[in-house]
Amino acid sequence: GYHIEYAGMKWGMFFVGEYIGIILISALLVTLFFGGWHGPFDILPSLAFFWFALKTAFFIMLFILLRASIPRPRYDQVMDFSWKFCLPLTLINLLVTAAIVLLNTPAGSVQ
Repeated sequence: GYHIEYAGMKWGMFFVGEYIGIILISALLVTLFFGGWHGPFDILPSLAFFWFALKTAFFIMLFILLRASIPRPRYDQVMDFSWKFCLPLTLINLLVTAAIVLLNTPAGSVQ
């Protein structure tokens, strides 16, 4: 990948940036979708930071495990997937959405 050109401190900064992104995404995921600082029983409010940190650490480890265990696709595989699957699916989604909006709009109304 593009990291091959960097060594030393420049590579280290990319590495740190990627892990900061993983931490922020995990914290945002926990906050928005997994109850944030609320624990399963919520008996002691002083444990709020502990629950948040525990949930965030779980997702950090999950992302790192997935990143290490799933091989990166080659560039031609990504392009093939994008052109043959993502683009047609996007166009179908656009047409279905346009049809739904058109059919739900009363005749003669101006929006």
